[in-house]
Amino acid sequence: MPRVFDSIDALRPLIGQEIAVGDWMLIPQELIHAFAAVTGDRQWIHVDPERARRESPYGATVAHGFLTLSLVSRFLAETVYIAGVQRVINYGLNRVRFPASVRSGGRVRARIGLQAHEDVPTGAQLTWLVTLEAENEPKPALVAEWLVRYYR
Repeated sequence: MPRVFDSIDALRPLIGQEIAVGDWMLIPQELIHAFAAVTGDRQWIHVDPERARRESPYGATVAHGFLTLSLVSRFLAETVYIAGVQRVINYGLNRVRFPASVRSGGRVRARIGLQAHEDVPTGAQLTWLVTLEAENEPKPALVAEWLVRYYR
């Protein structure tokens, strides 16, 4: 269940705080193959389980960094709901890093923090700090500052 806010303005006092933590999501090889097919990124470390078992430092195939980044909007939608919003626009990213890999068959979840809340005409621009954790891994798989505009 997402954390529910009755308005965009209800988030303003929460700047600098963690807002929500998502549920764990499995990253199966089928999802990695589908992402490779859509993007054309068929590097062996993603799509060749036998070679990855033999040659990669992970002992398995790993998800594309951009696959993990593409899940950010899903995790935000699953963890945060803001009432009274008519339109939501992905405004871009300030910073994205991929500190660790996600092995095929691994699970990830997102920690969502609010970094900034700025007024824009008829709405607000929120800067979310999204940290994608890989289960049983010491480093996050992704850390991103994501700008999203919400319009009333």
